[in-house]
Amino acid sequence: MAQTLARYSKVLEIVGDILKVRVPPSANERTRVAFDDLALVEDPGGFTSLARAIKLDRDMVSLQVFAGTKGLSTEASVRFLGHPMRVTYSSNILGRVFRGDGGPLDNGPDLSQDPKIPIGGPSVNPVRRLLASKMIRTDVPMIDIFNSLVESQKIPIFSVAGEPYNQLLARIGIQADADIVVFGGLGLIFDDYHFFLRRFEDAGVFARTVMFVNLASDPVVERLLVPDMALAVAEKFAVEEGKRVLVLLTDMTAYADAMKEVGIAMEAVPSNRGYMGDLYSQLARRYEKAADYTDGGSLTILAVTTMPGDDVTHPVPDNTGYITEGQFYLHNGELDPFGSLSRLKQHVIGKVTREDHGQIMNTMIRFYSSARDAEQKQAMAFDLSDFDLQLLKFGQLFRKRFMNIEISLPLEKALDLCWQTLAECFEPETLLMKEALIDKYFPKLDADLSNMAA
Repeated sequence: MAQTLARYSKVLEIVGDILKVRVPPSANERTRVAFDDLALVEDPGGFTSLARAIKLDRDMVSLQVFAGTKGLSTEASVRFLGHPMRVTYSSNILGRVFRGDGGPLDNGPDLSQDPKIPIGGPSVNPVRRLLASKMIRTDVPMIDIFNSLVESQKIPIFSVAGEPYNQLLARIGIQADADIVVFGGLGLIFDDYHFFLRRFEDAGVFARTVMFVNLASDPVVERLLVPDMALAVAEKFAVEEGKRVLVLLTDMTAYADAMKEVGIAMEAVPSNRGYMGDLYSQLARRYEKAADYTDGGSLTILAVTTMPGDDVTHPVPDNTGYITEGQFYLHNGELDPFGSLSRLKQHVIGKVTREDHGQIMNTMIRFYSSARDAEQKQAMAFDLSDFDLQLLKFGQLFRKRFMNIEISLPLEKALDLCWQTLAECFEPETLLMKEALIDKYFPKLDADLSNMAA
């Protein structure tokens, strides 16, 4: 088909990964260039790459060249393919790894004959969405107990460079009770890509996983396509096959930086700290794909957002916080109970979980907050009361048993461990909880504590 397409060879400018070409207006709708259309860029020197139309200005079309413009000259020609970027979608993509341009990164079977779907479409009509009411169990106590992850939720992991956020993301992908996991890697170094691949394979969940990976050495342009491809595939699995799909993205700050780089090449007027003025809209367009469908499954998005300088007012985490429904704050290798928040947890805690969940959550956080105050008193050499000493013991047990991201516990066992921890540190009358719950769940004998510990 490509041989019959019109060829345009009037290259006006090459800036960064952006190629600008003159395309005369066409009265024929079939040959008219549209925003987001794919094109084939060819150079007499042997350079060949796909490109995407990102700006139409009268007879000038700006193209993002997937392979970059190194080796490209003004003698190049462009042929438009007449359709936007598409990604392969079928059951055959499960257990496969794809590049940022949609091509296979692994050595699996050829998928060229499998159906393809367009990417970057609009979000699902709100009428087709259900109110969030189902919990996704992750077996991570700091999430399941204190900030439950809910189906159809969009929530980031706020962290800084050097923190083990990829380890946490991989653990959630492996342990979450989802039917399908779609992973999108944005600007990953090879070690991180290999880490995710090995973790999914070793845990035996790779057969239900699809990976779209843009490496740090790959073209920046492809980084902008990965979230759209991952979300397009996830949406199809959720809507057409009724699957409960979990989308994992890392790192959305790298995605925003790629948008900034392209915007600068396009000579767009920057906004806050050099980012483009449509940063909020571009992020929201992706995050709003999260939904629980009335006649299908669900799509949940968990994305890493690194904060340069641990600055939550940085444009990327700042805009992300307005779009998403809370955040998990990973700090010093632990999930911080005070910085983390799930705005949808009230839809599942005590409704689809055990009756004591809500009271345990509030009591544990209340005592841990008091334990932090007691630690400050101790550091300042103030006299400590017996209750302060109990709080100090509780604080140590809380961090050891719950805040470590390596801990894996089913929700019910984690709730039982909360009761055990409270019993080891406090008397029942100091808990300020419903008496019926204390009578039912509070360990009353040393034997009870021994059995629970075992």
